[in-house]
Amino acid sequence: MTSQPAGPVNTSAARPPSRPEPSSASGRTVTHKVLSLLTTFEEPKRSFTLTQLAESAEIPLSTAHRLTSELVDWGFLTRTAQGRYQLGLRIWEMGQNVGHQLRETAQPFIQDLYSFTGETSQLAIRDGREVLYIDRVYGTERVPRASRVGGRLPMHSTAVGKVLLAFDEAWVREAYLQRPMKQVAPRTVTNPGVLSRQLEAISEEGYAATVEEQRLGACSIAVPVFHTGRIGAALGLVVASEKASTLTRHLPALRGISQRLEQATAHIPLETLLETQFGIHGRR
Repeated sequence: MTSQPAGPVNTSAARPPSRPEPSSASGRTVTHKVLSLLTTFEEPKRSFTLTQLAESAEIPLSTAHRLTSELVDWGFLTRTAQGRYQLGLRIWEMGQNVGHQLRETAQPFIQDLYSFTGETSQLAIRDGREVLYIDRVYGTERVPRASRVGGRLPMHSTAVGKVLLAFDEAWVREAYLQRPMKQVAPRTVTNPGVLSRQLEAISEEGYAATVEEQRLGACSIAVPVFHTGRIGAALGLVVASEKASTLTRHLPALRGISQRLEQATAHIPLETLLETQFGIHGRR
């Protein structure tokens, strides 16, 4: 990834939609300010200047200096020789302690899917209005990457997201369709009526497919993973766009591994599976 020149951060992009508003209009707690600083690093950009962090978190430069200094002391941030800030190893170490049940259970199945297809294989769940990727095995062919394990993408532009929407409760779909949808690529579907009809077809056919709706050069296919009769996750593949016409040939493998994954997680309560993975739910 090429480095980006120092300069002001676009705060509307640097601050993810999951950042909650302050609990009162009178002020923000120290915790809120610290979390606002840390969530800046959810952006693909790896490092930020102090000024960029302050602008993203919407706090005074002096406050940002004090808080980042403490975060560096605790190992949550590190300061480079150029004076930029990036996440520290302690964040990574703590992240290894969450989400073990679902991710560790799923890993052999994701690897199995890759073995059968040779394509980038992934498992995702819904986190509010976004898709959260919890495991992925990359294929050998170069395909434009839009996310990573622990990353989030819009639901309406991904096959896994559309599957999760199609098989979730009706109120989830209706609520999603009522909000504006971002045009992330030229072929992204943002019309609520069109998306609603797509979701109906997906629920009938049992799978979703997208072609260059998230990234040019990439297409995807996904099936639901149920848990005691409820949608729990989505299992999918990402392949090069020139293979779009052959996506459905992977359905037997996708469906077979989805059933095996459902059986493997049936003994774990769904709430336990989802709440432990990356600390989700309750973020919005």
